[in-house]
Amino acid sequence: MKSRISAVSALLALSFAPLMSHAGSAGQFSLQVPYHADAASIDGDLSDPVWQHAAVATLNYETRPAENAPAPVVTEARVYASETTLYVAFSAKDPNPNAIRAHLRPRDDIWGEDLVGLKLDTFNNARLAYNFFVNPLGVQLDSIENELTKEESKAWDGIWDSAGRITDEGYEVEIAIPLSQLSFEDKPGSKQWGFELIRFYPRNTEHRLSSHKISRSNSCQLCQLGVVSGFEAVDLGKGLQLTPSLVAKGSREREQAPDSEWQDDNNVDAGLDLRWAINPSALVNATINPDFSQVEADAGQLNVNSNFTLFFEEKRAFFLDNKDYFDSQVALLHTRNIADPDYGVKFTQKSENHTLAFLGTNDNGSHFLVPGNLSSTVASLDEESHNLAARYLYTSSEALAIGAVVTGKKSDNYHNMVVSADVKYQPTAQDTLIAQLATSDTQYPDELYRDFCRVDGDCLQQVPCNSGDCGVNERVLRTHKDGAFGGEMYKLGYKHATRNYYLRADYESIGEDFRADLGFIEKVDQRRAVAGGGYVWYPEQSWFNEVELGGDWDVTQNQNGEQIEQEWEGFLVAEGGWQSFWGTGWVTRDRVGKRLDGSSLAIEGNTTEFTETRVWLESSVAPVTWLSAGVEIGFGDEIDIANNRLGDSLDVETELELKLTDSLALELNHNYYALDVDDGRLLTANLTDVRLNWQLSVESFIRLSSIYTHIERDPSLYLYQTPDRLSEDLGTELLYGYKLNPLSVFYLGYGDNMVSDDTYPGLTRTEQTLFMKMSYAFIL
Repeated sequence: MKSRISAVSALLALSFAPLMSHAGSAGQFSLQVPYHADAASIDGDLSDPVWQHAAVATLNYETRPAENAPAPVVTEARVYASETTLYVAFSAKDPNPNAIRAHLRPRDDIWGEDLVGLKLDTFNNARLAYNFFVNPLGVQLDSIENELTKEESKAWDGIWDSAGRITDEGYEVEIAIPLSQLSFEDKPGSKQWGFELIRFYPRNTEHRLSSHKISRSNSCQLCQLGVVSGFEAVDLGKGLQLTPSLVAKGSREREQAPDSEWQDDNNVDAGLDLRWAINPSALVNATINPDFSQVEADAGQLNVNSNFTLFFEEKRAFFLDNKDYFDSQVALLHTRNIADPDYGVKFTQKSENHTLAFLGTNDNGSHFLVPGNLSSTVASLDEESHNLAARYLYTSSEALAIGAVVTGKKSDNYHNMVVSADVKYQPTAQDTLIAQLATSDTQYPDELYRDFCRVDGDCLQQVPCNSGDCGVNERVLRTHKDGAFGGEMYKLGYKHATRNYYLRADYESIGEDFRADLGFIEKVDQRRAVAGGGYVWYPEQSWFNEVELGGDWDVTQNQNGEQIEQEWEGFLVAEGGWQSFWGTGWVTRDRVGKRLDGSSLAIEGNTTEFTETRVWLESSVAPVTWLSAGVEIGFGDEIDIANNRLGDSLDVETELELKLTDSLALELNHNYYALDVDDGRLLTANLTDVRLNWQLSVESFIRLSSIYTHIERDPSLYLYQTPDRLSEDLGTELLYGYKLNPLSVFYLGYGDNMVSDDTYPGLTRTEQTLFMKMSYAFIL
């Protein structure tokens, strides 16, 4: 037995060895951060004498598009720390300062501009990293990079200071990051954090400059950070942040009929958010009577010829702080399912090897997805619910992470609980394996299924049905359950990625009765296998600097082995001059349409299989500092879902951004969709999203946004229903904002909504809202 254990230990040691040589290995970038008690004046002027005591580093390497070539411009960074703050300053030289791309923009909306910043892995374990970037005018962008999910989220908003100014030789930026905003292990003595200094230099192409080399042969990005050492003395004070808020709203609504009377609703709410850093690695967030109003309008989305629910990102401050601590390979937590809470508490803690996160809130309603394999929808119960989520992650090294997730949602006549375990293992720098297993226990109210009947009364009494559009449907059958029920899901994945090619294979099985009501899993009763790969070139001395050719095959079946879809696809994409992206691809798939008998969940003998062949084209460019544009076009065969037949569609999405002045920007997004069938044009849909932003200063702005949806249908071409010929929706919002930092804000706004249909043609205003919000973060 001992010899077997020794052999296994040796094998694991060899497996981990390639990744365990972290950024601090010989030849990699390292920096010793000196201590200095004096605070720098954050004004964008580096003449402050305190910077003479800072450590100096230069950004000598271009890591993209060139591969660790000498940087084309000179960038010098200075770094030091006090007991409370990390200070970083950049002097970014530019041979042509007039070409610098810098505008007054909303916070977190400066990608594509000249930027300098840093990446911090405060536990030096290649799992999460803070990103801080600033443009030459001092506008901030921060995010958290998650190596586990390979995603970077702008959801996190820290409170930190920055300033910048353009000079005759380039530009200068100063940054001050309070250590109280960071999570780290406060061990005695010097601390070592993963660290990278970065500059984005966008001209004909966007050059990424770094303090050290980055290998394209290593698929783990955070494993390649340098190391910054220091921070022997840390004083976080009381670690307490209190943010009181006041929200006043006056609104009125009425029915669509022009002569209907308005119903007024006015309210004033006061709330309080608490953020308490118990120690540098443990954080408590709490909220009482929080304001969860949506200040910024969601981006418009077309929802035509689809049976699945739209996804909207979380934007609310309480849920965003350390949101990434809850992430796993599967979306088991989507907090927009918590719509109207009165209170909430969140605890997060992270050490070198352990991450723990807990969230608990109430909700004045119960909202959750009803998933299926051919459709999904949202259910809402008029019952207060209690919601919880917990996440634990153990990382024994950069190569291995093992975790667990628990979520729960409960009201008087309903509950859902999910328990999950997951693992990510990187035996080499090129190979990654993931696995996740989850089980659920759910109980729906006895009468919930009636909410989805298409006819009056109990639609289950009207089966069997073979009319093509029955009163009973998949949503009814998925919610008609006798007592509590349980289900399982699991996901397996493998990826091998080298400098020039990659291979991947995934398999996911989601049981018929699996539910994750606090997450966003809209498809159940299916098994899906995917295999694919690609090859990447990095041309030199060419218009294109990166070219990728790839594709995959996938097949989806229900849990009985009946095929839902089989698909082949390929693509060719490239990045090149004018900061451009170009792509084209094709897909051929065999896919089933709607069920012929809605009273049965069977696929075989109950659906018609269609063959779709589609082609897509995509391009985006930013040739000059004031203009960026993009277009996506898809065309070819597409199933007409409502009528269960094959049609032909054209889908065009365009976006245009014009920076009219240094502070005034116009964003225009337009989606066009048309579906034709044998007898003519079935529907035409247009969605236009226009936003005009006047950034008065780094802190204040005026924004006008308008989202207009126009859908025309030919009712004579519909086989099972008679929809309106015309439907329109116009939502408009005018907003003034002053944002001292993400939590200290003042907003004053007006919004309304107008609709039109065949019964009441001509846009009729049905909603009006006037609102004000003010909050201030007191750091104690």
